[in-house]
Amino acid sequence: MARATPRPVTEEDEEQVRLLHAEGLSRNEIARRMKRSGRTISVIAQDLGLSFDRTATEEATRARSADLAEKRTILAEALIEDAMRLTEQMWAPSIIYNFGGKENTYEERPVDEPPADGKRQLMAAAGAAIDRSLKLAPPVVSTGEEDAKSMLGKIMGGLATVWNEQQAAGEGDGDAP
Repeated sequence: MARATPRPVTEEDEEQVRLLHAEGLSRNEIARRMKRSGRTISVIAQDLGLSFDRTATEEATRARSADLAEKRTILAEALIEDAMRLTEQMWAPSIIYNFGGKENTYEERPVDEPPADGKRQLMAAAGAAIDRSLKLAPPVVSTGEEDAKSMLGKIMGGLATVWNEQQAAGEGDGDAP
């Protein structure tokens, strides 16, 4: 497949970029209106000494990231609920059935709980749902590192206070605690 030859940038293109930029339009909006690539608009703008305000883009990116994180959390919660329903089915009354035989008949009968192979399938499905939920929203695990740093900081602060008090009272032999 042959590549299309890029359309050369004209003075009219440069003037249009200058005008649209002055209106406060984003690079992508200018590209859409001019039916040019974002890269081409960036090059034209750079040649003209123009720059685009990235603040709006950064804010939109942060908002989009927050929206996606919320959706991952909602989906993870739904997967956990699915896993719970699947594990409950392992101990609930069930119906086992069979197709087959020479006459290709259908037979079913109720049982107090699913047979072992059914339980194995339910457990596998529940496990898959849990695994997916953990990938979408990993649990927050505290290592205790911050607590340890805080405690050590308090101990060191206390020792420094005692040492300073001893020095002020002339009690210490000059060695720090």
